[in-house]
Amino acid sequence: MNSGHILVVDDDESLRRVTQVQLEQLGYQVTTATDGMQALSILQNTPQQLVITDLKMPAMSGVELLKKIRADYPETIVVMITAFGTVETAVEAMKAGAYDYITKPVHPEELRLCVLRAMEHLHLVEEVHTLRSSLDQKYGFENILGRSNALLYVLDQATRAAQTNSTVLIRGETGTGKELLAKGIHFNSPRKNQPFVTINCGAIPKELLESELFGHVKGSFTGAIAHKKGKMEIADGGTVFLDEIGEMPLELQVKLLRLIQEGEIEKIGAPSPSKVDVRIVAATHRNLQAMIEDNTFREDLYYRLAVIPLELPPLRERVEDIPELVQHFFVRSKQKHGRPDLILPSPLLPHFSAYRWPGNVRELENIVERLVILTRENVIMLSDLPEYLRRQQPALDMLDLQLPPQGISLEAVEKELILQALKKFNGNQTHAAKFLDLSRKTLIYRMEKHGIRKAPGQPELETGEVES
Repeated sequence: MNSGHILVVDDDESLRRVTQVQLEQLGYQVTTATDGMQALSILQNTPQQLVITDLKMPAMSGVELLKKIRADYPETIVVMITAFGTVETAVEAMKAGAYDYITKPVHPEELRLCVLRAMEHLHLVEEVHTLRSSLDQKYGFENILGRSNALLYVLDQATRAAQTNSTVLIRGETGTGKELLAKGIHFNSPRKNQPFVTINCGAIPKELLESELFGHVKGSFTGAIAHKKGKMEIADGGTVFLDEIGEMPLELQVKLLRLIQEGEIEKIGAPSPSKVDVRIVAATHRNLQAMIEDNTFREDLYYRLAVIPLELPPLRERVEDIPELVQHFFVRSKQKHGRPDLILPSPLLPHFSAYRWPGNVRELENIVERLVILTRENVIMLSDLPEYLRRQQPALDMLDLQLPPQGISLEAVEKELILQALKKFNGNQTHAAKFLDLSRKTLIYRMEKHGIRKAPGQPELETGEVES
């Protein structure tokens, strides 16, 4: 069966009724109007994908109606119906923006093929628009790199969530890949062939956000010179990703709650709500539960959004994924900037793994690209790394440890590491603890466990003594 909204405009009641029946039998949702003014009134309240209008009508001709539709509803396709003797006028109408024309008497098969072509054209335009807006993107969970348990747990939850229509709330620090996860959910869902629309609630001024989300009708406020579809309407049948949902004003949170509960939106200036079918995936780096306590986020909306909560781990909790991410971004940046011979030696990787990456994956990607652009030679050296990466201590797995075939005592290794660290810093426990990535309290506990009272070559510390 076909789908789509079609408006038939004709002052001839019998022709109007016959056309309506034929289209409804094909599976379309059909509305009718007796003249151009009634058609514009219907369009103002109910969006239509296709308008089929007679060319000659009293008060407002089909060409005048066409021009109005092209100005106010540019995404709506118009097909003209004309008598045989006025085909030349219909051709002129096509020059003015009509998609096609049909001559009277209208044959059912000709009508079916014309409408089918128009709908296919409309879907193609929407598909191209979606593809262009996401050019060079690869969608799916396979694009979220890493094999750490923390990441795989989230991806497993997201894979199961993707098969439902439930709302999803993704929480995570800035730069952890929340939008990438949202795209993965959409493109692994039954809605994957429908639009995926993103809106950043924190990047749009509050006074414009309502219009961006829900749309407005012509004349509803100063500057509203034409009807505008909101993101929710554009995404009908698909998924809307609301990034930084914590930045949404309270008055709009009420409207979003209504959309989730009732499947309805209220356009600015529209006399009645409109039905839409969208799945909401929201994301935030903020603590929404704390915002509820501060009365800056609605508790009822929070529980509607967090039907399936997903927590993306920060990069510092996925240390084992860092080498793979570095190599991925390095290869991609070399291709992007035309440096195929550039080499990143593996001994430099521990410096990346030891850093805590407050900006997460986004910061890592930026640093790698910067190295590809700015490194003068064909080999990246330690001196090319930013100073804060150079000073990172390599992880243990890069130490040249020779394991004896008969086995080794882990206790003895730990004791030796503590002794060496204390020796390195002349017995200063604070510096030694920082070097070993321990708190001073933990270092003292482990020193006592191993019976260490002093650093090699240093006088013994008295109990409770605090060195400078």
